Amino acid sequence: MLADKFSHIYIEENALSYPLAQKALYRFKNAVKVEIGHYKDVFCRPNQDFQLQKRAQNLILAVKKDNFIYKGPELCQNFGNPNFYYTSSLLNCVYNCDYCYLQGMYPSANLVAFVNIEDFFAAVLKQLNSQPLYLAVSYDTDLLAFENVIPFTAMWIEFAAGNPDLLIEIRTKSAGYSSIAGMSSVSNVILAWTLSPDVIVEKYEKQTPALSSRLSSIKQAIADGWKVRLCFDPVIKAEGWKKIYEELVDEVFLSLPPDKIYDVGIGPFRMSADYLKRIRKSRYDSDLIYYPFECRNGIAGYAEEAEKELVTHVYSCVNKYINRERIYL
Repeated sequence: MLADKFSHIYIEENALSYPLAQKALYRFKNAVKVEIGHYKDVFCRPNQDFQLQKRAQNLILAVKKDNFIYKGPELCQNFGNPNFYYTSSLLNCVYNCDYCYLQGMYPSANLVAFVNIEDFFAAVLKQLNSQPLYLAVSYDTDLLAFENVIPFTAMWIEFAAGNPDLLIEIRTKSAGYSSIAGMSSVSNVILAWTLSPDVIVEKYEKQTPALSSRLSSIKQAIADGWKVRLCFDPVIKAEGWKKIYEELVDEVFLSLPPDKIYDVGIGPFRMSADYLKRIRKSRYDSDLIYYPFECRNGIAGYAEEAEKELVTHVYSCVNKYINRERIYL
């Protein structure tokens, strides 16, 4: 899929000397290279069309100067970890899910890869001096889907292997486990897969692999000894949703050994109301975006009772296979 992307690569002048930048440039030797002063000169230009850019996504190589890690937002699950942080070595995603908040968060659909990964590591080490850390490295993107361009996933795994007080989660919808299959499993790394019914994948998770492909990757990761997290998130209130999520959960645990699953997360659709308002101004092709969500404390989502019903039903399906101590809502 990535072979059709990145006809143009924009490179900050001070990024050129970094090995990761050179790796990406070599990967796309035929791309038009454009030197720029700062990534925001391209990424934050006014009047960009997010969906139009998604059809011909380009790559920006940059050096991040500060704010390498952020406190985890309350909107996101911390899976029982109090010192929850996240980081973004890659801005945006190669996929284009209808429910993705990034289309309301960023002015551009182009990808920004920060090539000074060592500075991210240094910031994490500084934080580790005062306390252990739970770090989500792939919340605002899909690092594993980007691995054949820049091996961020492998680099974070290698970094975690040398820092036992760090627990990292790498979340993905990809079927690209083969890109890291040669690595030994690391006890303080969780590989987390987002799983949806095929009808949801086909309608709302554009360009992502089918459920069966994701399950094949998960099965291999489990066999190789990795801690694997399953994420039924977001649960979408589609027509016949009870049956399609029952069938999803049964299919997942007929394919995967429940006792080998580290834990499970379940969550309903939710998004910043401001992001949703911005998305609605720029796209008209998704019924999901125009569902009459309610706004509570600045967050758009299903009505409280409907949301409770969604989560409770999927929880009861999962609980047939996984004990409740390993299920997070």
